[in-house]
Amino acid sequence: MCGIVAYIGHRDACPIVLKGLKRLEYRGYDSAGVALLDGNKEMKVYKKTGKVVDLENEIGNRDTSAFTGMGHTRWATHGAPNDVNAHPHLSGDGEFAIIHNGIIENYAALKAMLSSRGHIFKSETDTEVLIHLIEEVFKNNPVSFEEAVRMSLTQVVGAYAIVILSKKDPNYLIGAKKGSPMVIGVGENEYFIASDATPIVEYTRNVVYLNDGEIAIVDNKELTIKTIDNTVKPAYITEIEFNLENIEKGGYEHFMLKEIYEQPRSIMDSFRGRIHLPDARITMAGIDKFEDKIKNINRIVIIGCGTSWHAGLVGEYLFEDLARIPVEVEYASEFRYRNPVINENDFVIAISQSGETADTLAAIEMAKQRGATIFGVCNVVGSSIPRATDAGAYTHAGPEIGVASTKAFTAQVTALALMALSMAQKRGTITSQRMRELLIDLETVPEKIERVLKTNEQIKELADTYKDAKNFLYLGRGYGFPVALEGALKLKEISYIHAEGYPAAEMKHGPIALIDEEMPVVVIATQHSNYEKVVSNIQEVKARKGKIIAIATEGDTHLKDMADHVIYIPHSEEIMLPLIATVPLQLLSYHIAVMRGCNVDQPRNLAKSVTVE
Repeated sequence: MCGIVAYIGHRDACPIVLKGLKRLEYRGYDSAGVALLDGNKEMKVYKKTGKVVDLENEIGNRDTSAFTGMGHTRWATHGAPNDVNAHPHLSGDGEFAIIHNGIIENYAALKAMLSSRGHIFKSETDTEVLIHLIEEVFKNNPVSFEEAVRMSLTQVVGAYAIVILSKKDPNYLIGAKKGSPMVIGVGENEYFIASDATPIVEYTRNVVYLNDGEIAIVDNKELTIKTIDNTVKPAYITEIEFNLENIEKGGYEHFMLKEIYEQPRSIMDSFRGRIHLPDARITMAGIDKFEDKIKNINRIVIIGCGTSWHAGLVGEYLFEDLARIPVEVEYASEFRYRNPVINENDFVIAISQSGETADTLAAIEMAKQRGATIFGVCNVVGSSIPRATDAGAYTHAGPEIGVASTKAFTAQVTALALMALSMAQKRGTITSQRMRELLIDLETVPEKIERVLKTNEQIKELADTYKDAKNFLYLGRGYGFPVALEGALKLKEISYIHAEGYPAAEMKHGPIALIDEEMPVVVIATQHSNYEKVVSNIQEVKARKGKIIAIATEGDTHLKDMADHVIYIPHSEEIMLPLIATVPLQLLSYHIAVMRGCNVDQPRNLAKSVTVE
């Protein structure tokens, strides 16, 4: 969950590391630190509680000259956010420094063993235990620094992405990965190591994605990839697909707002090249690969976490509605700890923006062991989930820097809609005429979202009315129910207002007790199936003096007299509703959070990708 970045080469390392940390700050922002190693074999370590800007202020005008360096921005797990627990951590003799993303599960046993051998620890972190372990192995065995790292990692249980420096050799840098992301940037006589490609793309587009159980060694400007058991592996270089401007704000106040406004393009990029209107056909290599199995599939199981789980719920409606396949949607974090009934006849779809979600990766491994076919829906090329699945689809949303997911959600839903339509065609559950109608409507979604974005000022005024509310309720039926859940999640993530999403019909089974004149109720009330039922739910709320904010279809004058506020969206086919109706809820959450003085791009206690349990 933390962000790591390292550099070794011919440039001044500190500015590169600090800029990289700023680009990785969405991964954690409790504290930050750097370790710099100069040609005189002097290790300079600076670290500070707070954001990277606080670290920069702490460094001030101190000497930072070095051609080798690494930095870390932390999302606290073991130990409170403070200067002492901030990374990097040093070995007891000060010879080695480490930064770490992940959790060492057996750190307590290792710490007890090391303490019995005289090691003294300054922090509460599991990371400091690991660097002391490396020191212990190095001192007590006739081995090199690299061998000491490999031997130590064989004793570690848990997840890690680590970078280690040694004072003994400023031209030497080691990175290693298991269960947490790591990418190596390959430049001209220089190398970069980071949690993802965002700090690297400014300097090189050539990267190596490290696999689990691999170690990257940079020695005298040469890169070697090995396994923990010392087997040399080829370094497969791939090219970063996005550009530097994709990870800049581009004139927007926040990344989240930029990413909301990018959705017409990101949705188009998600279906670009996959739709063939002349013969009403979809091309998705992963789905085509399993055509025979899809024709006779018994069940789809969708796994995800957070917003990806909400996208999975939309997928459930899509696959059952269009392809007539039974679907179960599971929280990956619960699925992996149950004893689920999964077999070779199941088709498991794993959804993750980052492709590194720890619980989803573990759930994939469980399903693979039971013989299921695994399909990944992911945004980040080269990440762990695409490499762990049998096939998949990239969403092509581009980098998403804001912690609260926006364009990733709609891109995931777009990919799922394409998959459901493709499966429906292969199974013969949809006519060519109906397929063409839905594909034409999907192609109009970006333009319809552009129209929704033009309601921004109206939504901003609405946000001002409700910015001080203590609670929100979101209601929807059918395809509107996952939209209600996602709208509520966005509000609580970035504004810290308690919000709950419910199926509208379930309101009478408990939540209606909460409604009074202080309760804003957001209702997805578009003119699709269940419209009359939703109108009845609105009347029930109004009878109890609740405040209604309705998301309605353009031209619907009936709701105008019933709701306190109406946000109109263009008409679409019902299966496209989540793509369009989600956008005004994202804007509402954004403006409320800004008016409340919240940091919308880096909400408290959250990080972009959950790479630890």
